[in-house]
Amino acid sequence: MALSVETCSAQHIGDRKEQQDRIALFPHTTRRGMLMAVLADGMGGHSGGAMAAEQVVLKARQNFEEFAPGDETPEVLLRAIIEEAHVVTKLTRFTSEQDPHTTACVLLFQAGRVDWAHCGDSRIYHFRGDKLVSRSFDHSYVNEMVKQGFLTPEQAEQHPQKNVLLGCLGSEREPTIDLGGTSPLADGDTFLLCSDGLWAYFSDAELGGVLAAHPPRAAAEILIQRARDRASGHGDNCSLVIVKLVEKKAEKKPAAAVPPGFPLPKA
Repeated sequence: MALSVETCSAQHIGDRKEQQDRIALFPHTTRRGMLMAVLADGMGGHSGGAMAAEQVVLKARQNFEEFAPGDETPEVLLRAIIEEAHVVTKLTRFTSEQDPHTTACVLLFQAGRVDWAHCGDSRIYHFRGDKLVSRSFDHSYVNEMVKQGFLTPEQAEQHPQKNVLLGCLGSEREPTIDLGGTSPLADGDTFLLCSDGLWAYFSDAELGGVLAAHPPRAAAEILIQRARDRASGHGDNCSLVIVKLVEKKAEKKPAAAVPPGFPLPKA
């Protein structure tokens, strides 16, 4: 079964004064059938967060262009992107008066498989149809408390420290990097990268339902509008990238032309 890829990237500034999220979606410059999706949620005033998030996109582009599957594994590539963006982000603290930090989600699509890496509380979802297959684990204080059994997921949603991160790029400690991947791929596989300005307003089931029922562009419009409505004037920057696999329909060959003067078959 041949699969085609449908994509969309979108964002909204929300009710903030500055857009500090960064998103990107780009093919490999020389290798056909390879695609990279990137999302970073910058943190830090006076453009510091935007600068940190931009480093994730820049490093992703640079390292992806040099990626040679025969010499480097996807895991090595993805980990290097986040680690190198972390180093550059830390260095900007010495050349500016800012304290930049950012999350990072990076997804690599190749024929037959998808690999990803993330750090922070921006998320990567994998749905098959409307069913959740996997979701990245937030590197946050409340999620660690849930993991250890001190909080329920419902309590975590209402916790006053739910936005406190234990892992991000630009901090003194080395970034926590989680890796994942899936193969083979199937019709209806959809991958969603999104910042907390989006996922905070949805259950997994609702996200899966919208992504399964609509093509990526329409799904992005619906999700961002619902997030804006539910934020009630207090929304964060809102960003997402969607990569959806659909079965490629066989093209019908045009009927052969009848040469002039050639008798048509009788009905």
